[in-house]
Amino acid sequence: MPSPQHPAYPVGLRLTDRRTIVIGGGQVAQRRLPALIAAGADITLISPSATPSVEAMADAGEIAWTRRRYEEGDLAGAWYVLVATADRAANERASAEAERHRVWCVRSDDAEAATAWTPATGRTEGVTVAVLSAEAADRDPRRTAAIRDALVEALRDGTVTARRERTPGVALVGGGPGDPDLITVRGRRLLAEADVVIADRLGPRDLLDELPPHVEVIDAAKIPYGRQMVQEAINQALIDHARQGRAVVRLKGGDPYVFGRGMEEAQALAAEGIPVTVVPGISSSISVPGAAGIPVTHRGVAHEFTVVSGHVAPDDERSLVDWSAMARLTGTLVILMGVDKIGKIAAALIAHGKPADTPVALVQEGTTAAQRRVDATLATVGDQVIAQGVKPPAVIVVGAVVHENPTRDQR
Repeated sequence: MPSPQHPAYPVGLRLTDRRTIVIGGGQVAQRRLPALIAAGADITLISPSATPSVEAMADAGEIAWTRRRYEEGDLAGAWYVLVATADRAANERASAEAERHRVWCVRSDDAEAATAWTPATGRTEGVTVAVLSAEAADRDPRRTAAIRDALVEALRDGTVTARRERTPGVALVGGGPGDPDLITVRGRRLLAEADVVIADRLGPRDLLDELPPHVEVIDAAKIPYGRQMVQEAINQALIDHARQGRAVVRLKGGDPYVFGRGMEEAQALAAEGIPVTVVPGISSSISVPGAAGIPVTHRGVAHEFTVVSGHVAPDDERSLVDWSAMARLTGTLVILMGVDKIGKIAAALIAHGKPADTPVALVQEGTTAAQRRVDATLATVGDQVIAQGVKPPAVIVVGAVVHENPTRDQR
């Protein structure tokens, strides 16, 4: 076993299809078994009882379960053993058998007596981070877990980067509703690895200040359009930068595929043979009401919610929304991009039978420091938008859930 003078030697075990014995079916086994299963180990659990989670693993066929206590000879043919029972005498017998068979053995009750230690591990993007105390006397699970968590988080959010060889292409990243903390872990990592970022106005702008100096940041609103349509120009910019061998991130607000024209960009890139990665984002249609204390569904109040675009008025021939159907719904209606059209939208809903006193809330700049909420009804919302100076971006919520919030602001 490791001595106080000699630290443990770190190594990665390849346990695929190799006999692995776990003695004891309690909380320790419950924590350790998922990693052993993920490693492809041929696992036999030896224990008269097990936690419900461990029992479910056996029922699913992920492990074999011998429902009795440890007996001499159980470790024959094993490559790796985890001893994790409350019976110290049984643990010592199993540990002694492992020593005789030269099988690496982890002891949950006595690290000094073990021939192997389990490190605190975390995984991200194909990398396993393992943190191990150098000596038994220094073993502090809380410290190693804290170090592991800090390293994994740093890799995920791009604070620590280990740039890999990869195929140049474009990542369509949903940046969330505005708060930079609400971008996904994967989105933040791809931002940290980017050569070029083409950003929307509604993307989490604070994240752009964290990018390294060499990253070219392009405001999509300022791409020279010439005689082209705006979206065509953006598509072309994505294609041009990707063809130059750069890693390109198209940073969008919310989710790329929720009124974000993400599919148009993905199709344009695919037509040019450029690899596309889509990273979903937290949609403002759910998160912004939530930040303002409004649940889009609530038991006994709303069993469904519908998200529609309000960028064209109900009387506009380009509108694809069936406003008469929207008026008949009893759940929550969430309207995006509808601030300047909300008067006409409210009138259409009322004309199709929606009660004029239906509650409405407008949440401007949701999840950011500038967030504010304005309440109204369908009858008053058009005037309130003008009187209160509500400006885009704002999410509009229509329905009884508007009055269900326990607080005015839950950021």
